[in-house]
Amino acid sequence: MEQPDAWHQTDRLDAEQGKGDPFAAAVRATRMAMIITNPRLHDNPIVFANDAFLRMSGYDRSEVLGRNCRFLQGEHTDRGSVALIREAVEARTDIAIDVLNYQKDGTPFWNALYLSPVVNEAGEVLFFFASQLDVTDRIDAHLRVQQEKDHFEAEVARRTRDLTEALATQTMLVHEVDHRVKNNLQMIAALLSMQTRAITDPAARTAMEAMLTRVEALGTVHRRLYQSNNVERFDVAEFARDLATDLVRGSGTDRIRLHLDLEAVEIPVSKAPPVALMMNELITNALKHAFPDDRAGRLSVTVAPDDTYFTIRIADDGVGMPVQVMEHRSFGKRLIGTLCRQLSASIAWQANDPGTVVNVRLPREMAGSLEAS
Repeated sequence: MEQPDAWHQTDRLDAEQGKGDPFAAAVRATRMAMIITNPRLHDNPIVFANDAFLRMSGYDRSEVLGRNCRFLQGEHTDRGSVALIREAVEARTDIAIDVLNYQKDGTPFWNALYLSPVVNEAGEVLFFFASQLDVTDRIDAHLRVQQEKDHFEAEVARRTRDLTEALATQTMLVHEVDHRVKNNLQMIAALLSMQTRAITDPAARTAMEAMLTRVEALGTVHRRLYQSNNVERFDVAEFARDLATDLVRGSGTDRIRLHLDLEAVEIPVSKAPPVALMMNELITNALKHAFPDDRAGRLSVTVAPDDTYFTIRIADDGVGMPVQVMEHRSFGKRLIGTLCRQLSASIAWQANDPGTVVNVRLPREMAGSLEAS
């Protein structure tokens, strides 16, 4: 829906470097949807919309100009996102946000909105410049991955509960169940790996790869249970050796030296899955953040018991954990927090000068809350 007057429309904007500005010409001609609003007019209306915006929204220029852009909102537009946009306008600050908008015919689409004020030398806001990009495919892919991740986590949790009950019965039955679950987890891991290779969105791919390592960690637990002669106790040290070796080898580099200081610690079998998931998150986190840009370094994994507790220590001599990463409540950190509560464990993140060290202190015997679960 090309409209010829779009080429000349920005010439009517009363702004510094207006007519003949090559940047204004680029705004008119670009395929990215863009609008300009005027906060000096009542209700901050749209005073310019390029053809790409009209194509994306389905509206004619006469239906857009002079209106506040809230007409793009609809029934399922998140009110919190709208409030953030309004706050950014009031504060005269930039904002980048994904918001659910609606085309003229009612079709919903995810809009990657970037809004920025245009300020003159006197500090007066002359206009707001907004670019939009239809990212519906990316958001839909992310939601599908999230649903699959939730499904796999629920399935793993269900399998783990089933195993905890089964392992209290006969040794032969326990070994058979472990063998079958190990095979099932290997199948799930294979499906996750296939799905990961088909994903193009970087964030979705990273989330799926993280889920794959968690499933593989649980698979390692059940492999050790199947091989063990003791169906009621689980050796944390031997598991740590297998897991750390696999993860470092799987990182695809020989720049990272692995140091293991492991003393035998046996815990109830029902504690094995949450301990395994916690160790997987901590070691994976160190490999991900400590050694960027092909940096070489040393990763140390320690398991040390005392009378009633034991300590898992993950230390690296990498770049250290930035404050924003330390404070960021990612899914992995939330999972670690949940596992610590489930295990009645304490955790401490500290600078290692250089690098980072994480100490987890856990009771060796079953906590009451874990037995109840």
